[in-house]
Amino acid sequence: MMKKMLSMTLIVGLLSTLFAALPASAATIVVSTTIVVPANTTFDGQGNTYVANPNTLGDGSQAENQKPIFRLEAGAKLQNLYIGAPGADGVHCYGNCTINNVTWLDVGEDALTLKSSGTVNITGGGAYKAYDKVFQMNASGTINIKNFRADDIGKLVRQNGGTSYQVNMWVDNCDISNVKDSILRTDSSSSQGKITNTRYKNVPTLFKGFASGKTSQSGNTQY
Repeated sequence: MMKKMLSMTLIVGLLSTLFAALPASAATIVVSTTIVVPANTTFDGQGNTYVANPNTLGDGSQAENQKPIFRLEAGAKLQNLYIGAPGADGVHCYGNCTINNVTWLDVGEDALTLKSSGTVNITGGGAYKAYDKVFQMNASGTINIKNFRADDIGKLVRQNGGTSYQVNMWVDNCDISNVKDSILRTDSSSSQGKITNTRYKNVPTLFKGFASGKTSQSGNTQY
């Protein structure tokens, strides 16, 4: 009898430890007011999905002047989350920002916009169903995209049309498919584009609008 009780106690203890170690189920969070990530801090979404309240932020269409779900101040980091539909105007970066393991399930107006000069580092994650562009560069700077998946998009990176400031665009070790226009696009003669070690499929052209000698590529595979 004592052995049975000890065995049962052991089993209960093991099960309690196992279930205590399991993470809580990820949630869908409706955002009514833009979440501001202060300068030099990190927002960790812990695997949750964030969607916009269409009545306050925007419906995720191509209508201009929608509000972002997240606003990142200079030096802020955003990581480990999904942005669902409606995505409104996604993420706005004011200066340098870092994006790790963020996936846009259904891109709204844009996935991310650089609003003031800086460097955007994007690692991991992905973007899907972007009618137009995924990443919009509305200020001079650099965007580095690595280990990223994109499918059913218009463009991966677009410099604001008709502008002449310099933007450096680098795509490395990504997988990009079903693109309507191009992977990288600019109208500026000073901007540069580079694509390396990337797989792509159904892409009309890698670069559009760049001046001669301002693009480079290596190690890419069309599939």
